Amino acid sequence: MDGDKEQIAEVLIRYATGIDFKDWALLRSCWTEDVDVDYGEVGRYSGADAITGLMEQLHSAMGPTYHRLTNFAIALDGDRATARSYVHAVLQAIPDDAASWVEALGHYDDEFVRTSDGWRIARRTTSIARVHAGAASGSPS
Repeated sequence: MDGDKEQIAEVLIRYATGIDFKDWALLRSCWTEDVDVDYGEVGRYSGADAITGLMEQLHSAMGPTYHRLTNFAIALDGDRATARSYVHAVLQAIPDDAASWVEALGHYDDEFVRTSDGWRIARRTTSIARVHAGAASGSPS
């Protein structure tokens, strides 16, 4: 993988890590200031502060979350790039409640731009194939 593709992959990893560690400054570093994000049924949001605030609102009260991004398909075009990544998120909705979880599967289609601070996501479209909530495997019914 070349240097630009590695840097773009690192942004995607920062995104997942920022949410999972509830490190909102790290998460915010993934976006351009005027980013536009379509999270499907969750809504459409514009601006790095709005999206970071949304993620903080959605995840702060949860227990552990695990966002796994894989299968990075990155295409470079000068100072712009596109990337598709698969997302598999497992979220403990209520802290310390092993029976309270949500699992989501889908993919992100991202448009990146190279900024003076490095590669940033300028636009994201989310496609969720499946969301499942329920009791943890092995929990009593």
